[in-house]
Amino acid sequence: MTVTPLGIPRRLLEFAIDGQQARVPEGSTILDACRAAGKDVPTLCEGDTLRPKNACRVCVVEVEGSRTLVPACSRKAEPGMVVRTGGERVRHSRKIVLELLASSVDLSTTPRAAEWIKEYEAKPDRFGPGAARVNEEPRIDNELYARDYGKCILCYKCVDACGDQWQNTFAISVAGRGFDARIAVEHDAPLTDSACVYCGNCVEVCPTGALSFKSEFDMRAAGTWDESRQSETTTVCAYCGVGCSLTLHVQDNEIVKVTSPHDSPVTHGNLCIKGRFGYQHVQNRG
Repeated sequence: MTVTPLGIPRRLLEFAIDGQQARVPEGSTILDACRAAGKDVPTLCEGDTLRPKNACRVCVVEVEGSRTLVPACSRKAEPGMVVRTGGERVRHSRKIVLELLASSVDLSTTPRAAEWIKEYEAKPDRFGPGAARVNEEPRIDNELYARDYGKCILCYKCVDACGDQWQNTFAISVAGRGFDARIAVEHDAPLTDSACVYCGNCVEVCPTGALSFKSEFDMRAAGTWDESRQSETTTVCAYCGVGCSLTLHVQDNEIVKVTSPHDSPVTHGNLCIKGRFGYQHVQNRG
């Protein structure tokens, strides 16, 4: 008989969200509770496979008794806590953050960014043409993925995925300070001259499209990228015996990119270079 371990039982905490009682397991964040209650709290730097970084501050909420707004992605739920997710103070803060982000970087490929800008009535153009922007051409120095720092919001998710949270390659870090801060490899060298092992796990967690598959980058440039025409099929990688789960994204009968389910107990969304980029032989019909 096979016994499946259930883990340590966690007691339920009770507190209030927007006037409604909520119950979540001990250790849950406010964001976990909001999602369980059906509250739509925007977030960019939060990732379900990474520890919270508290970088973007779009997910801030109001907690009764707290002097400042708190990031819902990292603040743990506490018994008796009173949380407000949509008050004027919260909405104003999210509006300012969205305006600052959209005035400095290109959010055109950031999922739901346009929706949030409209919802919070953000006006990035009010800073004028003199607003500091990251005007840099995309870096295409390899055949696997592209780097477009003009879309980077410095959420640090790629740094964490490449570092001690997953890959432990440490090829990516933050260079510079203030307006000069940027994500870079050592000595800001071409990717091919860095410690990068091309696992693509940084691409997997990027929320804005600053890192993207070369195939997707080329198709977007050509105007042929269309997610509405894409199908997804989850399978098992055939390169080795680990058993990593792959999700094949197919458009017009061609694989356009490969991801991995974040809830997979084997991969947790991560792959190696073979699993993520080694699919060309499948569609070599010559």
